[in-house]
Amino acid sequence: MTQATGKTWLVRGGIAAAVIAVVLIVWSFVKPSGLPEGIASGNGRLEAVEIDIAAKSPGRIRDIVADEGQFVKAGAVVAHMDTDVLRAQLSEAEAMLAQALNAVEIAASQVVQRQSERASAQATVRQREAELNAARKRFARSETLAREGATPVQERDDNQASVEGADATLEAARAQLAAVDAAIAAARSQVIGARSNVDAARATIERIKADIRDSDLRAPRDGRIQYRVAQPGEVVAGGGRVLNLVDLSDVSMTFFLPETVAGRVRLGSEVRVVLDALPDYAIPAKVSFVADVAQFTPKTVETASERQKLMFRVKARIAPALLRRHMTLVKTGLPGMAYLRVDPKAEWPEALSRVVKE
Repeated sequence: MTQATGKTWLVRGGIAAAVIAVVLIVWSFVKPSGLPEGIASGNGRLEAVEIDIAAKSPGRIRDIVADEGQFVKAGAVVAHMDTDVLRAQLSEAEAMLAQALNAVEIAASQVVQRQSERASAQATVRQREAELNAARKRFARSETLAREGATPVQERDDNQASVEGADATLEAARAQLAAVDAAIAAARSQVIGARSNVDAARATIERIKADIRDSDLRAPRDGRIQYRVAQPGEVVAGGGRVLNLVDLSDVSMTFFLPETVAGRVRLGSEVRVVLDALPDYAIPAKVSFVADVAQFTPKTVETASERQKLMFRVKARIAPALLRRHMTLVKTGLPGMAYLRVDPKAEWPEALSRVVKE
């Protein structure tokens, strides 16, 4: 065989391979799917909602009581964080509360004492007012008698000095009363401040107790522990993950449909999921999500054949009641096919008639 002949055969072989590839691609698009009109399908895998059980505050993991693969109920304790530091803080806060309560009592007693002093100051004011009135009367009499020459002028002057002295003494008593009133107001402010300290101490105690309660890590939902993220004895930061939980009551399958089909899909449309591991039964589901943005899209869409490459993500959610009934059998990651009834009037084929009942 000459070199030219070899090249000719290579060219012919390449052309034949290209033709076969084109034929296979075209056949993959035009071959009958065996599904009736109004039924579309796509492949996917079961997915469940995953929840990270994390520590609220930084600390050391004391122990983990849930094993991987174990089913847990919502609210069940799955791990404990060390609480030695928190309990020490709680003791400190309780001591501060006792100190604040004692301060309230002291401040209240100060108010009572100042009120007693005010009563005494009021009595002194009344006494000084009486003395001033008596001095004024004596001065009035002596002034009249002095004009008539019946009494010495010196006596009149002495009585006038007594009036002025009594007036000054009254002013001093009134100033003392005002000072006592100010002391009462200050004592009452101290009571308010001491009570505020009591409220703050009690709030601190409640916060620390809440942190102690949160140190018991609990499952937020019914589900299965998928794996441990950390181990006992490790120190984690605030929000650090300790366990991963799979919510087996929220399971769905994600699959993709071309834009010609996805444009007709509505939320709540009926879906039947057939798993590779359970091919003889169809699991009922409903469309819970349809993407509004296409994927697998070429940068430039110019021809009808290119537009067929537009694919939209669709999610079908299995009924929670059915999942709860068969929770021990649910396993995420299982591959299968999702069959979607685009036309509500379309009849399900015989192969999809055996439905798992709730």
